[in-house]
Amino acid sequence: MMTTLAELEQRAAERRDRPSFGHDALITCDRLVRIFSADGVEVQALQGLDLLVREGELMALVGASGSGKSTLMNILAGLDVPTAGAAKVGGCDLLAMGAKERLRYRRDVVGFVWQQTARNLLPYMTAVQNVMLPMQLRGKSGGGGAVKKADRADRAEELLRMMDIADCRDRRPQQLSGGQQQRVAIAVALANAPSVLLADEPTGELDSATGEQIFAAFRRANEELGTTIVIVTHDQAVADEVRRTVAIRDGRTSSEVLRRTEVDATTGQESLVAREYAMLDRAGRLQLPAEYTQTLGMRDRVMLELEQDHIGVWPDGADGPAGNGG
Repeated sequence: MMTTLAELEQRAAERRDRPSFGHDALITCDRLVRIFSADGVEVQALQGLDLLVREGELMALVGASGSGKSTLMNILAGLDVPTAGAAKVGGCDLLAMGAKERLRYRRDVVGFVWQQTARNLLPYMTAVQNVMLPMQLRGKSGGGGAVKKADRADRAEELLRMMDIADCRDRRPQQLSGGQQQRVAIAVALANAPSVLLADEPTGELDSATGEQIFAAFRRANEELGTTIVIVTHDQAVADEVRRTVAIRDGRTSSEVLRRTEVDATTGQESLVAREYAMLDRAGRLQLPAEYTQTLGMRDRVMLELEQDHIGVWPDGADGPAGNGG
């Protein structure tokens, strides 16, 4: 049956009216690609990655070394530029920004906390001076948003109190423990009230008890300031504490764990329920968990069967639904 011109125009109008991918998200990564070249060899760190982060989320990114999560964080921080695809944070197009726009973006829109505690702070400044510095630099950038000295001091004191280290205000980094340094670093990253706070393995150099203190500081920033926070971590204790954990494998989002609190209707007791989901990207690709494919001996290709409410997947050579109990 031939499609009429009117039908084509109607479909085109429907596509125009359809909300764009990530239109209501604070962070949108759409088919993101990053290719590095070294000694004539190309390495694809990101291979069409999709990710949406809503305003006010506190989430974790996990993945093996080389999975692409650090590359993604560098792109979101404005420290690296994607090869292809689209990436937007707080309405800022990360592929279209010039050098000045990128500097302003790093100063005003995102805050960043590195794993290495010494990398986050200037050693010759006290804790309160370190926190005041981003506000001072913002005033010198030539744009708006300059903060008076008295107001800078007040905000720095407020952030140090929120991080529960107000008594460390006059100490320099070498006079602080690793955990105290990281909490000062979080205060520094929050100084200019960014929309997004990014943290790359912030508990990686700390013991478990100190790591819990650092995560509590992130949670307070999220709850009290409403800051959206994305944490890259290998620490399963941190990953288990957030409501949403996204796993990255081979340069793409592979799975998500969503956690929610449920109340038993009979006893009234609360319990935390976690559910893992495989991620279907914009191209229709699905990464099946490695333990599933290895258990069933799935390689190269699989058989699919569309049912009324689900899709069946079988190893190549299996009998499909008839040979597997439907």
